[in-house]
Parts: sequence; structure tokens; C-alpha cells
Amino acid sequence: MLNRDQQQQVGEGATAVQAGGSVIITQVGLSYSEVRDVALDVFRANFYQLAGPAMETAKARAQEITEDFLKKLQQENPDGFGKGQDPDFQHALFTVQKEYARTGDKDLGDLLVDLLVDRSKQDQRDILQIVLNESLATAPKLTDAQLAVLAVIFLFRYTQSQWIGNHQQLGEYFDRHVLPFSSKLVKNSACYQHLEFTGCGSVQMGEITLENILDQTYPGQFLKGFDQSEITNREISIGLDQRFFIPCLNDPTKFQVRANNKTILEQNLSANDIKPEDRAKIVALFDVGKMSHAEIREKCISIRPFMESVFDTWSDSPMKSFTMTSVGMAIGHANIKRLVGEFASLSIWIN
Repeated sequence: MLNRDQQQQVGEGATAVQAGGSVIITQVGLSYSEVRDVALDVFRANFYQLAGPAMETAKARAQEITEDFLKKLQQENPDGFGKGQDPDFQHALFTVQKEYARTGDKDLGDLLVDLLVDRSKQDQRDILQIVLNESLATAPKLTDAQLAVLAVIFLFRYTQSQWIGNHQQLGEYFDRHVLPFSSKLVKNSACYQHLEFTGCGSVQMGEITLENILDQTYPGQFLKGFDQSEITNREISIGLDQRFFIPCLNDPTKFQVRANNKTILEQNLSANDIKPEDRAKIVALFDVGKMSHAEIREKCISIRPFMESVFDTWSDSPMKSFTMTSVGMAIGHANIKRLVGEFASLSIWIN
């Protein structure tokens, strides 16, 4: 016998339908159109009362950036529609609307949308949420050149690609991640002073060259190789095993260890149960025939000529001494993601 005494509790923003005890359909949270209406209501209630055409322009830009955000949210984080009822998120959304309404800068708008979508994924008031909120307010204070500087410093100093196995892949990596910013990089001190003022980082006493960074991150790309006799002379029992040795990328008449860096090499050796004495000898071979920093620079430029200007700007500006804050990392990360699409989660660096 069915219980006809039906009771139902529905949370705020939810819709429920009952039908004789047999069907219950519940929708929790706001729909796309409802979030859009809330967002535009927030903008209209809080934005400045401008005069004449300026106000119409501002409203049109606010609607444009709101639509851009909602489309990207639907693609990357549909659960984020529920954030439309959260006061802190509404404030973050209004920050994006306000800044884009003022400037109409499309690149800045795309950057802010990426930051806001990342912000929608944060359910708790943790360090990442706070950093993203601050980044939304800071990014509009920066020029295209400063945004490019943050992207390039973040890329080289704080990330490492696992998908670079040869010079063709290295060149493609430069094309995708560096080329879009290379022509925007600047040397003048005022650029970096302003980045310090906005809390994106600081210029330290020490410095690190771009050649040194590449040498530390991708040393397997910059080896001059060794003769096959090294395998025999060092009494490596597995011989010229193709799991661990390949023709040298920079001299096909010689050989090199098959790894981009020692960490990857040691993982590979462990996974294949190579005995300890061979393991130590192979790791030692990794350092044989390393290029000088001048040769690394020359090799990168030969792979992609535009890298010459990147090396020059890095060495002749405070880039070589710039250490990023969490806010600077978040903005640099978002600027790269804006252009390349898929990129590792910001939580890897800020947690």
C-alpha cells in the first residue's frame, strides 16, 4: 500500500516534482540562464552610473564577458553554476565584469575568465581561493608586456614538460608556450618595479640564467654524446641496451643516455630492475659530454631563431632575478592556459 502522505523538503534554488509517489525529479542549483540573470543583476546594482554612450558600452561589455565566462564554465566545470548564489563568488564575478567593462581588452577578458573558472572550482576558503580572488583584482593593473613576463618566468622557472623527447618536440614546445609572448617581453626596470608594487613578485640579489634553467630542466636535450667504447670501458653489463641508450641528439655518430634528466633516468632504471652497480655507472654516464651554457643557447636558437630575443631579454633585464609570489604564479599560469588550452592544475603550485 502506498503512503499518500507525501512530504518533501527542497533547498534554496532547487526544483522538485512529485507524482503520486512514483516519480521525483529534483534539480539543485541555478541554471545557465538563471546564473546569467543573477550576474547581470549584480553588475547593474554595483557598477558606476556613467553618462550617455559610456554606460551602454559598459553594459554591453559586461554582458559579453558574462556570456564568455558561462560558456567556459559549462565546458570545464558545470557544477560551478551553483556558485552563483555565493556572495564571495558574486564579488569575484563582479570584479571581472567591472574590469572588462572599463577596458574592453579581449586578451585581459580571456585571462580573467580563466581565473574565474578556476575560482569556481574552489569550495573552501583556502589559500588557492584567496590567491585567485587577489589575482582577479591584480591582473587588470598589468600591461600586456608584464603579463607576458609573468607567463615566461612561470614557464621556465616553475614548470617542466614531460613530453619533450627530442629537438623537434622542444621546438614545438617553444612554438606553443614561448612564441606568443616572445615579442612582448621588455627589459626596462619600470616594468619589474610595477610587478613588485602589485605583489606579483620581487627582484632578488641572486640571478639564474635561462641557459642554466634549461640545463637543469632538460639536460638530455643538450648532450654532446660519448663513444660506444665508454660502455665497454665502464663494464656496464647490459651493454648498449636501447631502453637506456640512444644515438646522441646532437651527434648521431655518438650515443647518450635515454632520459631528459636524472630523476627520470633513475625511475626508469628502478622500474626495469637494473642491478645497482650498472645503475650507478649509467647515471654517471649521463653527465658525460654536457654542453656549455653558450652551446645550449646556440642550440636553442638554431632550433627556433626567435629564442635569441628571449635569451637577450632574460639576461639583460631583471627577469633573471625575479621570484614570483603566489599571485604572480596564478596570473602567469592563467596567461599560458589562455593560449595553449590544457595546462596542469594551478593547485600543483599553490596548495
